[in-house]
Amino acid sequence: MKSKTQRLIAIRQIITENKISNQDELLTLLNGQGYQVTQATLSRDLKYLKVAKVADSETGYRYEVPDSGGIRHEDEYTMEGFPLNRIDSIEFSGQLAVMKTKPGFANSIASVIDSYGIFEVLGTIAGDDTILLINREGVSKTDVVNALDLILPGLKNKIL
Repeated sequence: MKSKTQRLIAIRQIITENKISNQDELLTLLNGQGYQVTQATLSRDLKYLKVAKVADSETGYRYEVPDSGGIRHEDEYTMEGFPLNRIDSIEFSGQLAVMKTKPGFANSIASVIDSYGIFEVLGTIAGDDTILLINREGVSKTDVVNALDLILPGLKNKIL
């Protein structure tokens, strides 16, 4: 069974590479890739990804993912690249990950991570410059990285 993170990545890729004008088209393409999802689940995924319908001269309307390459609450980003430019590294050990940040930024970055309710991350504990991420049982490191990369684009470059 494919994970939620894999499904979200597939949805983003399908929408980016195709002019999708409705959920039926998207469901068909997802089914073709081996994802068995209901329309209700797809609706929640589209909302989670902040997918919008925009006018299109060929199809009338089409889905579009945010330009940033990741999911964002725009109000929370007051400087270029925040919070990513405040993250130094992330390292994994079993079901735990330790994220090193610039001094004073761990709490705000952990808050951003927690606010998204990422399935793969059970929770975070933050100090001044270190965040402990507790990953769900049975979730792979790759799934956690992919989920975090959705909200912190470029995080894959910070893995030790």
